[in-house]
Amino acid sequence: VQLQASGGGLVQAGGSLRLSCAASGRTSSVYDMGWFRQAPGKEREFVSTINWGGSRTYYADSVKGRFTISRDNAKNTVYLQINSLKPEDTAVYYCAAKSAPGPHIGYAYWGQGTQVTVSS
Repeated sequence: VQLQASGGGLVQAGGSLRLSCAASGRTSSVYDMGWFRQAPGKEREFVSTINWGGSRTYYADSVKGRFTISRDNAKNTVYLQINSLKPEDTAVYYCAAKSAPGPHIGYAYWGQGTQVTVSS
């Protein structure tokens, strides 16, 4: 399974972006999908996740109310709508996917990341 993230860019504070992550290859083995981010000098952190059916979503407290995760299984794509961007949202955003469902299953597949830079 390969994951290709896109949609990052430079945006002013308060702006919006929509990140996309397309899965290819053996997509039948893709279940929960998620987004993580890593800011300069910091560890990678969880942002959001969505189950295969799209009925369950979870968010980090820092992004609740501003970020929305969704997926289109027909397109093998997960999205992250980011609104009300803040400078502290600046990071490389990575998408990831699990090879089996469940909260205790680790992410087996990772994309290459897309840069989001928010100017104040």
